[in-house]
Amino acid sequence: MADLRVVLKKYFGYDEFRSGQEQVINAILQKRDVLAIMPTGGGKSLCYQLPALVQPGLTLVVSPLIALMQDQVAALLNTGITATFLNSTLTTSERGDRIDGLLGGQFKLLYMAPETLFSDLITSLLGRLHTNLGIDAIAIDEAHCVSEWGHDFRAEYCQLSHLRDRFPQVPMVALTATATERVRADIMAQLGLRQPLVHLSSFDRPNLYYEVRTDRSFEHLVQQVRNSKGSGIIYGLTRKQVDAIAEKLTTNNLSALPYHGGLADGVRREHQERWLRDDVQVMVATIAFGMGINKPDVRFVIHYELAKNIEGYYQESGRAGRDGDPAHCTLYFALNDVETIKYFIKQKTDPQTGEPLELQQRIALQQLNQIIDYAEGSECRRATLLRYFNQEHGGNCGQCDRCCFPLIVKDWTVPAQKFLSCVARTQERFGIHYIIQILRGSRQERIRLLGHDRLSVYGIGQDLPPTTWRNLGRSLLHKGYVSCSDDGYGILRLNALSWQIMKKELPVMIGIPEPAPRSPRSRTSGPPLGEPADITLFEQLRALRKKLADQQKIPPYMIFADRTLLALSRTQPQTLDDFAKIPGVGERKLALYGTSFIEVIAAFQGLKTRKY
Repeated sequence: MADLRVVLKKYFGYDEFRSGQEQVINAILQKRDVLAIMPTGGGKSLCYQLPALVQPGLTLVVSPLIALMQDQVAALLNTGITATFLNSTLTTSERGDRIDGLLGGQFKLLYMAPETLFSDLITSLLGRLHTNLGIDAIAIDEAHCVSEWGHDFRAEYCQLSHLRDRFPQVPMVALTATATERVRADIMAQLGLRQPLVHLSSFDRPNLYYEVRTDRSFEHLVQQVRNSKGSGIIYGLTRKQVDAIAEKLTTNNLSALPYHGGLADGVRREHQERWLRDDVQVMVATIAFGMGINKPDVRFVIHYELAKNIEGYYQESGRAGRDGDPAHCTLYFALNDVETIKYFIKQKTDPQTGEPLELQQRIALQQLNQIIDYAEGSECRRATLLRYFNQEHGGNCGQCDRCCFPLIVKDWTVPAQKFLSCVARTQERFGIHYIIQILRGSRQERIRLLGHDRLSVYGIGQDLPPTTWRNLGRSLLHKGYVSCSDDGYGILRLNALSWQIMKKELPVMIGIPEPAPRSPRSRTSGPPLGEPADITLFEQLRALRKKLADQQKIPPYMIFADRTLLALSRTQPQTLDDFAKIPGVGERKLALYGTSFIEVIAAFQGLKTRKY
């Protein structure tokens, strides 16, 4: 067996593995099934790419988007790894050539979308490949798509269990950046994983700054983009909103392009490529954009409208700062966004019968309430996100608006007692919205029919506005002072702490957002890498990288990451041997680009010497 670190350096240019990578790789090489949950930027792809290099056969990779597989294959080819894809973008001749190459053993990795896996042609091809060459592993990227409880369920992923039936001895590797405990269990069941190694990395992304803003306007958005450095993504809920934002940014002399399903395939592809190649700064998109995008140097992600759920928001915001350097994540929040998302949820119907998919609608509504909790919550944003994934965080992260601009803590014991008493007197059968209606003395017919207008708690909360009651209820949930069912209905349940509060044994000292909270102070993402040793040389290296990338029609980050350029600007190597020691420089990239970069460094040093 080859030394894994030698292979890592040769192809990927790094001396050490990231946390968890070596453990997952060894499990794959031992022919074990694997479920790997790693945050965006955590190095999931390398976990199956490196084993493919040291095994004799072929690794099949199931990828959800054509743009994603094309991007990954291009990056692999640039590092000297033989990979290819089969999808609908290929001509008949191109498809034939690639199939011939696969049967001839020319490739180590084959990328395919789940929709195309089970055609007669591909079924026959996979059988021949397994018989003649051997399929070493089957990697399922974005594996959360297989679960109805995940944030991006896709029906076509449900067919992937057939791969296990057809190739029972081939290890299956499921990878995703986001999965709750329920989603993880669903992935293992749906894919038929057998006693898998389950690797769960920390979900914390300490380089990301999180904030929620309520001052939504085009003027604020323009100002924020203008103050931000580097590439960015702005997400909108609708195509109309995406087009409007992109146009507004352009009229304010900011380079931006739209991306959504209403654009022709060729236009979407062109816009994405221009953004990847740093020809434009901002991509304005619906959430269909970005899954698996490998661009590491995104410095800001802005959700101009409320995200649909926490898992989606975590993954979408996580497309910032994949290189580990500082990045900024902003969520704009307005209550009318909630109605827009509810409209989308109502569209979840069976494509054959047109009947509502009640389970999926119920799950989506619960997930919507959870992202509202995040937006209106009073505690550390990072703690709220991580708790969703059952990971504890002590708060006070210093990297979110709640920690940098904390709310004023007050005694909310009496309102909390009213709230919890109402939960108790309605027999723990309702959610926050209904409890607030009773406290506020609503005259809705449902309350009258159930007799809840005769409860002692009816109307005792008219002294506080609905927004404050909603924020209090969510704060009680965040603090664990009341529980919530996870069946999609969001029913409030009392716990031991609830009863302590009602018995006056536990005071409730928390910060509650005001009905119209002040906007957090604007922060920019800051310099992507801190200060280079010499900013002039660093920019010259960036210019060379862009030139070489344009010549090859690939994104600049596929040449070298910003972190590698920073190391070059600091160490200023004069020989290829010294150049090879830089992180991110593998054998192929050394041969392709080493001389050109050394020449720029030498010219810079010569000019600098002459100045003195």
